[in-house]
Amino acid sequence: MTTGSDMLIAEIDKAVRTVMGVSQAARPMPRAAEDPVLSEVERRQAAALMRVNHCGEVCAQGLYQGQRLGSRSEHLKAALSSAAAEESDHLAWSAQRVRELGGRLSLFAPLWYAGSLALGYAAGRMGDRWNLGFLAETERQVEQHLQGHLERLGTRDAKTRAVIETMKQEEAGHRRSAESLGARELPAPVRLGMRCAAKLMTTASYWI
Repeated sequence: MTTGSDMLIAEIDKAVRTVMGVSQAARPMPRAAEDPVLSEVERRQAAALMRVNHCGEVCAQGLYQGQRLGSRSEHLKAALSSAAAEESDHLAWSAQRVRELGGRLSLFAPLWYAGSLALGYAAGRMGDRWNLGFLAETERQVEQHLQGHLERLGTRDAKTRAVIETMKQEEAGHRRSAESLGARELPAPVRLGMRCAAKLMTTASYWI
């Protein structure tokens, strides 16, 4: 029988694995048919972009966990857990690709996780439709962010592109799922605030 302390220990272990970049994927990382040799500039660029994506997935884990903790709906908690499982794969893939490219993970990961956990919990306490609205808007912005990365990568780095394209497709699926469950559109100032926070995270994570 699982006790409250067991669940707490499990969640702490998950948080540590998330911020340390040692999560294990349930699915193999998407692979391209070709893996061309990259120049040093291309390699550093790809590693930095994937470091940003890894931080985005750290944030996603914190957000989903916070939203589950804040929600009173078992049905919504189940939907969030399902989406979080795919996001766990994204987290592991991003860390793996950063290391393959000879890069390092962001030093700010614990900060991003803690902040996202708090935001997710606040969204969860606002009720199901607002909670879903926060999820849908988050995924919409992530889709745009990943599309921008694909454009910056160009076409040579097929291996990194395969990972990002799969992530983008699955983020879109999470958005559509939230919308089908009754997500409310967030007010414009909230959406703008989310974009500003994301800009801060992506800029800092690209370099550090």
